[in-house]
Amino acid sequence: MSETRKTITRRNVLQCVPPALMIPTASWALQSKDVSPSHAHDALDLPVLAQPDLVFAFVGDFEAQRLGLSKSGSTWTGTSRGAGVKVDFAAAAQQAVVSITAPTVPVQRIQFRWKRRLAEDVLALGDAWERSYGDLEWRPLQAERVLPWYALLHSQGRTSGMGVKTGAATFAFWQADPSGISLWLDVRNGGNGVSLGNRTLKAATIVQCKGASGESAFAVTQRLCRAMAHGTQVPSSRGGLPTDVIYGSNDWYYAYGQNTLDGILRDADLVASLAPAGGIKPFTVIDDGYQDASRFPSLSKLASAIRDRNVIPGLWIRPLRAASGTPANLLLPDSRWIGTRDEQGPVAYDPTIPEALHAIVSVAAEACEWGFELIKHDFTTWELFGLWGSQMGASPARGNWHFNDRTVTNAEVVTALYRQLRATCGQDRLILGCNTVGHLSVGLFDASRTGDDVSGKEWERTRRTGVNTLAFRAPHHMTFYSVDADCVAITPDVPWSLSRQWLKAVANSGTVLLISPDPRAIGAEQKQSIREAFARCIAKPAGQPVDWIKTRTPVSWRSVEAAQNYDWTQEEGESPFPIGIQRGPD
Repeated sequence: MSETRKTITRRNVLQCVPPALMIPTASWALQSKDVSPSHAHDALDLPVLAQPDLVFAFVGDFEAQRLGLSKSGSTWTGTSRGAGVKVDFAAAAQQAVVSITAPTVPVQRIQFRWKRRLAEDVLALGDAWERSYGDLEWRPLQAERVLPWYALLHSQGRTSGMGVKTGAATFAFWQADPSGISLWLDVRNGGNGVSLGNRTLKAATIVQCKGASGESAFAVTQRLCRAMAHGTQVPSSRGGLPTDVIYGSNDWYYAYGQNTLDGILRDADLVASLAPAGGIKPFTVIDDGYQDASRFPSLSKLASAIRDRNVIPGLWIRPLRAASGTPANLLLPDSRWIGTRDEQGPVAYDPTIPEALHAIVSVAAEACEWGFELIKHDFTTWELFGLWGSQMGASPARGNWHFNDRTVTNAEVVTALYRQLRATCGQDRLILGCNTVGHLSVGLFDASRTGDDVSGKEWERTRRTGVNTLAFRAPHHMTFYSVDADCVAITPDVPWSLSRQWLKAVANSGTVLLISPDPRAIGAEQKQSIREAFARCIAKPAGQPVDWIKTRTPVSWRSVEAAQNYDWTQEEGESPFPIGIQRGPD
């Protein structure tokens, strides 16, 4: 969303990160009665838990040199310059663990290649590095296509999937082409190779699943996600607040940073009046703009006033942004940015520096001290790596730069930051990540904004980004986190006939439902629709797309209770022009 300077405090002392609970999630493996060897579909019998046919290491600080590795048992080793590089591929029945040792040379990437003929009619689906940008879709095999985190292959009514378990120490992506499958593990530090020293890096754990005859592609994707999160606890509540029912208001898409205290309280009154009586409480999330003390003289009093209305207060923060004049030795280097100066962001803290990390999490600590019970944090991926997810491609970071601590991978930097944010907020507050790496947040954040911004000004952005992320990341819901496909903007600029359908679709999905209610657009009809949507959301209907293999913006949806068709297209058709990436004022 937006970018407004945060005031950094020093009130909070970092707490120790609580140990991760390793409680198995719901079973992801099919029982024997569901599938047997006789039902196996050869074209989709994926080989990724077996030893690969080829392994390459890319070493060096900035300019990478590719080294072919030789296999001995389960270990692949290099020669000459890569003599110290060792990759262990420990294969097992349900997973394979990859470990890397490289005491003498910086490592950038490891590539695994399995030779396997894939059918010409195979369709492939991957995920996104962080948010999606209206670009998720099933597509015919494209050799150079980057499939972050997981890959689903679909052929002749059957689906198989392969992925890297959540919380990995690497940014991982797949490739699939008619001749085989590749897995790339990006273990860089910034744009340079990571200096592992004498430690062995457990880089990734590979899992796969194969669909049974008649099993939908959506169901297989859900099972793959369960396999990827297996062993990590995803809490069903925080401090008595459920993590699977989050609904209420967020002011961004009608105020766009020009919010007011009276407007926030009006939103709280509205959602309180429309929430099911005696049910789960709604939220009112305050977005960017509250930093203006003339409009918001006391945020602690405002949080209390929201709570007095039987509504849970939430607050948007941007913790990595540093104030002007912050010492340069606490900041990330400008060399991580791509594009012109106008396309770059403001200065940001390097979280591998203890003093900088303290300043980062102090922003969250202050929000908690004010009494906010949902903390929505934003812009962390863009500020860490200088790229939006849609710009990353095969390289989540670019340029000749590194973090202050060069011994950890980019993925480890991100996960350490997330753990510190969770430790600071404690175990009794909800955390909603926006512009965050969802696969590294599992078990730490309770909800994730899974797509780029929708809009309260133009429907086309909501159609492209909102509907796409609601459909294609719905399999993550309550396996990784509670999915937030972004708000339902109810404004004079967006036709109510379309916003009403978007409201209904989000409610029927059972995912996060936050409305942005412009008072000029809220009448009796809108209130009744919102009331029905809130009641539907609380019932957790778990709707899913039916035609997602055919389109980026599915129109046919179903839940256990009912089927629903939507018409997302405006009377005049849709714009053929790029919608760009949404970014607020600096």
